[in-house]
Amino acid sequence: MSEIVSIQTVGVVGAGTMGAGIAQVAATAGYDVTMVDVESDLVDAGFDRIDDSLDRLVGRDDLTREEADAALDRIDGSTETANLGDADLAIEAVVESMDVKRKVFADLDDVCGDGAILATNTSTLSITSIAEATDRPAQVVGLHFMNPVPIMPGVEVVDGEKTSAEALRTAHEFAESLDKETWESDDKPGFVVNRVLMPWINEGIRALDEGVATKDDIDRGLKLGTNVPMGPLELADHVGLDVCLHASETLHDELGDRYKPAYLLKRKVEAGDLGKKTGQGFYEYDQE
Repeated sequence: MSEIVSIQTVGVVGAGTMGAGIAQVAATAGYDVTMVDVESDLVDAGFDRIDDSLDRLVGRDDLTREEADAALDRIDGSTETANLGDADLAIEAVVESMDVKRKVFADLDDVCGDGAILATNTSTLSITSIAEATDRPAQVVGLHFMNPVPIMPGVEVVDGEKTSAEALRTAHEFAESLDKETWESDDKPGFVVNRVLMPWINEGIRALDEGVATKDDIDRGLKLGTNVPMGPLELADHVGLDVCLHASETLHDELGDRYKPAYLLKRKVEAGDLGKKTGQGFYEYDQE
């Protein structure tokens, strides 16, 4: 195994909600970042997300305008994975598809320096299987950020079958340098968060579908009864119902019927009601 380099430059593959958020927090922490996506319009949309997020943080006095501008200046955009050759750490944040992720990791393996760490933001897929697409499985690790990345305080670090102790330690240290707290999971389906979260969300949806209570009372009951900030239906809307369905289907395939997606969840996704991002899920949202 090549000696792992210290992290100074960060590459992010994917300029969607998660990728843009990861690029933002890395740049805010002082890292030079290159954010890559397949089309220039997608990169531009990623920068729009970052601009909006930084403006909100400035408005809440969490950052000064100077700090926000400096963070933005540290981020370059590109449509070429080849431009990640100088990255000490490359983080993949693309669609939750094993085939797509393996293709990204094979490309990163060719492009990035021998000592670079390759990380995936996957929420359910096997780190070990993704790492098999590379010639450096010891340097492949899971870095599962929570959404929204700039706000949520934690990062799940996932240990693949061949992930080295040094790569794992470096991943923890990097996440902590972003002012995040970390916890560690073995490479088991769903890791910690989604393994526990998806059944909770699905049971809330089933309770609604079976008439146990109204959506408002289901969410109110869970918030007041368990001290969570959002109930299962509100949280599903926030995550994206399509994301919840895909995660539940993956876990169902791997772990059996206790992870079977709720029928109403599938029906909502088929109708295109995906939650906050489409303006309609279990609740309605102002798209402005």
